[in-house]
Amino acid sequence: MRMFPAVAALSLILSACSPAPVAQVTMNRPAQAMSGTALPPLQAFAPQAAPAAGRSNADIARDILDLEFLLESGRALPALSRFEGPITVAMTGDVPATAPPDLARALSRLRAEAGLDIRAATTGAPASITIDFQPRATMRRLVPSASCFVVPRATSLAEYRALRGSPQVDWASVTRRDRVGIIVPSDTTPQEVRDCLHEELAQAVGPLNDLYRLPDSVFNDDNFHTVLTGFDMLVLRVHYDPALRPGMSRQEVAARLPAILARLNPAGEGRASAGGTNMAPRAWIDAVETAIGPRGSDAARRRAAERMLSIARAQGWQDNRLAFSWFALGRAQVGSDMAAASRAFLEARRIWQGLPGGDIRAAHVDMQLAAFSLAQGRFAEALALSDRAIPVVRRAENAALLATLLMIRAEAQTALGRPDLAKSARLDSLGWARYGFGTDAMVRARQSDIAGLAASGRSG
Repeated sequence: MRMFPAVAALSLILSACSPAPVAQVTMNRPAQAMSGTALPPLQAFAPQAAPAAGRSNADIARDILDLEFLLESGRALPALSRFEGPITVAMTGDVPATAPPDLARALSRLRAEAGLDIRAATTGAPASITIDFQPRATMRRLVPSASCFVVPRATSLAEYRALRGSPQVDWASVTRRDRVGIIVPSDTTPQEVRDCLHEELAQAVGPLNDLYRLPDSVFNDDNFHTVLTGFDMLVLRVHYDPALRPGMSRQEVAARLPAILARLNPAGEGRASAGGTNMAPRAWIDAVETAIGPRGSDAARRRAAERMLSIARAQGWQDNRLAFSWFALGRAQVGSDMAAASRAFLEARRIWQGLPGGDIRAAHVDMQLAAFSLAQGRFAEALALSDRAIPVVRRAENAALLATLLMIRAEAQTALGRPDLAKSARLDSLGWARYGFGTDAMVRARQSDIAGLAASGRSG
């Protein structure tokens, strides 16, 4: 399940900025004029394979067991479940124009990198997995906290609504998967649609849990990673390894994992364990939902972030959860104490720099710090921070974050008296912004926010 709102939704520029309007529909129409200039076409990332998982096999084995045998609620699953044989995928409902090519790219990666026998279903034929696109408001009436989700033995939101609460849609009753539904909003940004396709396809075919401790995975509700990673592809290869079979218990899978991982990921055999593999207590998860969620006051979010950090320290964590606690605290302090927010972000960045997969998280911090620098008139510093983050963000395929960084670069170049470089960065940002933010209004709002920061820096 992909939770809403995602940290990667980029609502963090500065709380003093005017809020961006809610996205209306996925953009699938010709570009319209904006400030006298036609928007360029949506940009698309070039196909690329993810870097291999960079952690010890001992840690990966523990992660896989907790992903496979727990639900996100913390409820234990009795047995391994998976598809047997070829997997087919179909789309129904109000399918956005960007969804078919993004699905094709995701399926191609799953075949090449995870070794899955998965492809689009023949038109009109029954599918193993059906992706049902429905209006966000309709989805939230049924599952308010999710931006997209996956269900067993149902192929549509309507069918899930009729079966909800019954054993038929209880994952604990499933060992051999045959029909799975993925419910995705039809009226959101192209990037969110793609992100949902990656995460929910991974859960439809593989493990069902998310773990906040994972620094290098989409199986994590912090949503920093937006497309499938090398770790995720390894998890799916393990999930479908011939040494495993549906119905196996946790103990049976645990006994086979060392040999499977030694064969599939020999580089992980020589690495030392990083530790910190205990499960996050419910109190910390509840604090996350308050600190990052859309409801509640700024003071409530700050108190929740402080609880996150206190629990993380008490648990002795040195992993992604400690860094995320610092990040949440920085986020909560943006509007009230910029210096304290900067210190918290820098502490998060320090931890993330030492974790596999932490580079995209560090890039989020750099974006936040670049925005601070822009607002305070430190334009060369804003440029250096954005330039450091942009290559990482391109590799991570986060169009919304990339567009934001390019807009910061453009404003910094303008303030430094380099109009040609500013124009190039601004034009580059717009195609990514259309994919990442979805509507002309959202693109305009993000440009206006960042231009406002630069104006504050020039007048300060």
